[in-house]
Amino acid sequence: MEIAENAALVVIDVQKGFEEEFWGKRNNPDAEGNIAALIDHWQESGRPVVFVRHDSPAESRSPLRLGHVGNDFKDFVQERRGKGRGPEVLVTKTVNSAFYGEPSLDVWLKEAGIGQIVIAGIQTNMCNETTARMGGNLGYDVVFPLDAMHTFDLAGPFGWSASGDELSRATAVSLHGGRFAKVVTTEDVLRAAG
Repeated sequence: MEIAENAALVVIDVQKGFEEEFWGKRNNPDAEGNIAALIDHWQESGRPVVFVRHDSPAESRSPLRLGHVGNDFKDFVQERRGKGRGPEVLVTKTVNSAFYGEPSLDVWLKEAGIGQIVIAGIQTNMCNETTARMGGNLGYDVVFPLDAMHTFDLAGPFGWSASGDELSRATAVSLHGGRFAKVVTTEDVLRAAG
């Protein structure tokens, strides 16, 4: 695997609201450390970083709603914003895909001549997976370090449910097997990024 000199790190929804009990049991307690390592490496190497924030409507009950402390980035992300040597942008969105946000992620990447994105953040099977699928459809080379993200146990139809680990595995198999993204580890990315 190669990581381009101008590959963009897309850090999705690492917000305080995901620490609330509302979501239930999460997986991958190492996610934040791996996300921080990726941000640090990207900033030190001068590569571009995209910070994505989910802005739920203020009147919603979502822990990510505007005006609620849960809308804020987690401290370890906020402390790193603006510290890199490379370009940085904040994209805000109200849906699952970072490609449907403001400013347009697709336009920003294309104007910068960026063809490869590395996705990290929250949640694995929701906004991360949706962004990866759209990125693949739009022609980007998508890299998906599975240990730099997490999700939560989830109930579905027919009395079915799946744990965060099961959902992460399903996402990894779908993205990698379907050729939407290369599913790797943080260590793989850091090694390839030099």
